[in-house]
Amino acid sequence: MNKLVQIYQVWKNMGTRYLLFRTKYEVRRRTGKLQKQFPIAAEPITFTSLDDWRTTSTAFFFEGRDSVMLPRELSPALKKRAERILGGEVLFFSHSWKKVKDWHTHPVSGYEYDATLHWSQIEDIDPIVGDIKYVWEKARFTFLLDIVRYDYHSGENHGEWVMEQILSWIDNNHLNQGPHYRCSQEISLRILNWTFALHFYKYSTCLTEERWQRIHNAIYRQLEHVFDNIEFSRIAVRNNHAISECLALYLGGLLFPFYPTAKKWKILGKRWLQEEIVYQVYPDGTYLQFSMNYHRVALQLMSWAIRLTELNKETLDEMVYGRARKSMHFLYACQDASSGQLPNYGNNDGAWFFPLSDTDFRDYRPLLNTMSLILDKKNLYTDVTGCLEDAAWYGFDVRRRERTTSGAVLPASTEVFKRGGYYVHKDQDSLTFLRCGAYKDRPAQADNLHLDLWIKGENVLRDTGSYLYNTDEATIRYFAGTQGHNTVMLGHYDQMLKGPRFIWWYWTKLAVASMKEDDEKVILTGTISAFPQAGQQIQHRRKITKWKNQLVWEIEDELINKPFALPMIQRWHPSEMGHRSLVWQVTDQDGHTVQAEKEEGWYSSYYGSREQTKDIAFLTNGSKLVTRIEWKE
Repeated sequence: MNKLVQIYQVWKNMGTRYLLFRTKYEVRRRTGKLQKQFPIAAEPITFTSLDDWRTTSTAFFFEGRDSVMLPRELSPALKKRAERILGGEVLFFSHSWKKVKDWHTHPVSGYEYDATLHWSQIEDIDPIVGDIKYVWEKARFTFLLDIVRYDYHSGENHGEWVMEQILSWIDNNHLNQGPHYRCSQEISLRILNWTFALHFYKYSTCLTEERWQRIHNAIYRQLEHVFDNIEFSRIAVRNNHAISECLALYLGGLLFPFYPTAKKWKILGKRWLQEEIVYQVYPDGTYLQFSMNYHRVALQLMSWAIRLTELNKETLDEMVYGRARKSMHFLYACQDASSGQLPNYGNNDGAWFFPLSDTDFRDYRPLLNTMSLILDKKNLYTDVTGCLEDAAWYGFDVRRRERTTSGAVLPASTEVFKRGGYYVHKDQDSLTFLRCGAYKDRPAQADNLHLDLWIKGENVLRDTGSYLYNTDEATIRYFAGTQGHNTVMLGHYDQMLKGPRFIWWYWTKLAVASMKEDDEKVILTGTISAFPQAGQQIQHRRKITKWKNQLVWEIEDELINKPFALPMIQRWHPSEMGHRSLVWQVTDQDGHTVQAEKEEGWYSSYYGSREQTKDIAFLTNGSKLVTRIEWKE
């Protein structure tokens, strides 16, 4: 695709405002104007004293370690995590432990970022350097939450170590220099996690006046950076980054009213935060990033906003509460009941900003239950095992279980989320999930008409995940492209045309779906426009029939206006149990049996990790395949 066509596609998909802003921003970056706007030095400010803050501060989830309303029960898992963290390791992307040398060295590639370079001169995508997210991960300070939890449950006090970590970052990352000022969302998360730790160690001797002033000078200057660069996230990015940054500004003004610009940040941050939530969460509760994990990220940020607003006797716009409640309902509807997991659908960078329980990263129950308590003062689940600690850190009293066990389970049997394009059916032993949606917002993956199947808590037909955002092109194409999903390819073509980084050209604009149900079966149908780079007016039609009280599915796939020379390939990604227990019967348009072809594939349940698998493909030179899948243990 030539440059003029690319520019036209950007304008067509993203609009004039976006195109003009990105052009102007890039000119400012290359000419050094951003360096002038974001200076590398600032005079220190004297804020309100530590003693005054201790006696007059605004409300947080808790005030000091003794105010958390949670039974003290140190689990072996938490003890082990804390020991590894105190020993110099960092848990990357909620899954992989690595030793970290310092704040600027990439733990995989060994590349050391220049801490004296202005942030606007640092590239975040470089195949030689490796994924910058590995350097950002520790500097989010999520690891502090594990130490806070460990200190609470064990009765120990690692406040001195916590303060040393924060001050070490401050000493080694000067204002607007180095990789940790490159992304305003990373700054925002760092501030929120520092704030969490400051409130836990509020009355500890480790928090001295001198440290208090130094930490708040760092927080204040970082919030200045976020405020001065907020248009980038609100115009050029417009996803969970913008929610994070607006939340940090709002809470910075709310929780630290002694800042010179606190009132302005609070007013504008709150206004922008509400606008972003209402814009990004669709009216049916689905999310514009088309990603389960990023949707959870947005909901967790909303949980901070709603709960802290309530604790400080303020309110948000009613539409925010509505979007949060709809989000909770959508994620719950897509959740496997026994594991607490959701389809591994959409971009997933391992983000779990505020882990406050021992549950696995893929388990959504703690947050969804906490959000139900925040919104409705009710548990979402009848069995809240593993959920209550998360709620306690948000300020709920869970010391008496009888106060919190009257779950109000949301109904979720057959659900249609038309705006986002999701169709879900649950029965006693299975979950059937179909994606069929047109794009008005930026697509993340070419995955339309992906079918996810869960049987008895096992994701037997699954999405391959994301693996890494910064790796070789073939790997990115596999995970983000149509090949990594349970749907149909036309030859080697993806449903849309892959561009650089996160960009897709020729967005799917036609997507029509429906769900019908009777006493015997549920029928899901969907039609999308696809493969425009391979021919004109090509469509993929998929019809899925699920028989009730049986673990049997029939999938009819047809390509309309299919070019004769290109094969139709139906791709599947079974788990090991899926390979053992699923029985396949596939026929082409003439009724002839089609044999499965085994291919080498990959599966990534956690960002940065992958395992080799065997994919299944059914190929025909015709335009139709009918597949019957039956579960036999």
